Amino acid sequence: MKDRRFVLFISMFNMVLLCAILAQDNSAVAQTDPTVVRAQLFEILDEQGTVRAQIKVESNPDAVVLRLRDANGNVRVKLGASEISSGLVLSNDVEETLVHLLSKQGNTTITLTDKNGRQRIITP
Repeated sequence: MKDRRFVLFISMFNMVLLCAILAQDNSAVAQTDPTVVRAQLFEILDEQGTVRAQIKVESNPDAVVLRLRDANGNVRVKLGASEISSGLVLSNDVEETLVHLLSKQGNTTITLTDKNGRQRIITP
């Protein structure tokens, strides 16, 4: 008889627990629109867990930045946009900036850098 009461008690406890879980607000778990992903940072990883791409809202200055990395984790492409400027950086395997396009109010430049570090700046 004691075993039966214990089983009944456990069953009732599980029912109450299940009802409590189902009654919780699941808004943090399920989004209202399944076609939209909302985040402040989004990373894409390869099979080894290395971050290969990253989209982030920077805090200072308030800009959105996309970084594409090679298999070693080096940033090879960086694309950014803020209220006052936008830019694109293309780098080589040792993270030297080879191409830098920058657009600011009243000032747009393209900077090209060769393997010896010599730069050529192109302006309109």
